[in-house]
Amino acid sequence: MTAAPITNVATVRPILALGCIAALLITNLATAQLIGNEAEMDRLQGKAEEAMASDDQEGAAMAMGRAALMAKYLAKANQNDGAALHLFQGAEILFRSQEHSYRAMALFHRAGGQLPASSGVCGSLSLAQSSLQQALTMLTPENRKPGPRTAKTLQLQQAAADWGTVIDSLIADYQCR
Repeated sequence: MTAAPITNVATVRPILALGCIAALLITNLATAQLIGNEAEMDRLQGKAEEAMASDDQEGAAMAMGRAALMAKYLAKANQNDGAALHLFQGAEILFRSQEHSYRAMALFHRAGGQLPASSGVCGSLSLAQSSLQQALTMLTPENRKPGPRTAKTLQLQQAAADWGTVIDSLIADYQCR
């Protein structure tokens, strides 16, 4: 009767090992997908910057809109991680601010670049400014401990601060006040 449990253990061990390997693979794939999505968000940001360098405001706005959608997806995927949730929610709002700004620039150029800018251009810049204030609030740490998302949060905080200067400059240049 002692031979039966040994055979059972000998059968169960490989099955258990395969189950553990499968669980690790699934966890690694899910993690890789999140990392892949984060890389895609960064790629879309870069694409927007390239579009602006090529004087393609519409393309930049579309790329930033997609980056905002990716940030929203990442926020939903990280709902159990408070730091990541705040990071991606703040990123989404910052990217929307940039998208509104790029759309305002595109609209201004499409309208012939006449000063003062139209109410549509100024309205888009107002939305951009409002979104930026929300992003700055979301990205400001509230007694958070340093962690793996700290560098990305600091990078987005700096980008938001710089973007505030850009929006203020656009409002002044387009005579929206």
